[in-house]
Amino acid sequence: MTSATPALLRPDGSPLRVLVVDDEQMLTDLLSMALRMEGWEVRTAASGFEALQSAKEFSPDAMVLDIMMPDLDGMAVLQRLRHSGDDVPVLFLTAKDAVSDRVAGLTAGGDDYVTKPFSLEEVVARLRGLMRRAGTAHASGAEPILRVADLTLNEDSHEVERGGEGIELTATEFELLRYLMRNQRRVVSKAQILDRVWNYDFGGRSSVVELYISYLRKKIDQGREPLIHTVRGVGYMIKAPQ
Repeated sequence: MTSATPALLRPDGSPLRVLVVDDEQMLTDLLSMALRMEGWEVRTAASGFEALQSAKEFSPDAMVLDIMMPDLDGMAVLQRLRHSGDDVPVLFLTAKDAVSDRVAGLTAGGDDYVTKPFSLEEVVARLRGLMRRAGTAHASGAEPILRVADLTLNEDSHEVERGGEGIELTATEFELLRYLMRNQRRVVSKAQILDRVWNYDFGGRSSVVELYISYLRKKIDQGREPLIHTVRGVGYMIKAPQ
């Protein structure tokens, strides 16, 4: 597997660190190899208690965490991390695929969820998405500024301005706006937005997209010429005024 996209780096230019936690050594070996090829610094752990110790020593930027482990399951590991004030982005890795399990994982404080079997490319892509949303990494050699009319978004600093006025966005609002701006003048559906911004599809939950679009409109368009448009029955689009 070779990287076709710029490596993501810490602000100081060093490789991102990821802790991969699973009791299946073959799986951790494969993930470690794939992530190292993408430029990550990788450490592995085979149990929940080992994961907590490694998190303290390694200070990872992200964690791939299996839920089903023999000593301390992934949910308990996450609970202890959050209780200690560690807000490291967590990608859950598990054989469970029920919607209720996904919701439980995300509600517990996880950031994303991949079910086994999965492709190595999918895990790498999900981790890149987590790092982008967390604002802890930048892409080497990439132009960080996106523009639509007088709206600008800096992918490195996570600063958003319209007409020179700063706009405060949550991490999810930022990711949604970035996805729209990367697809300027292109209609994107609710399903596409769910997949690219939230990285999952909870059938029947498209209302969350409508909710976040309304949040963005209040912050981006209110009192100004609108940039975000609804294409009825199709989706949403961002474009400069004619």
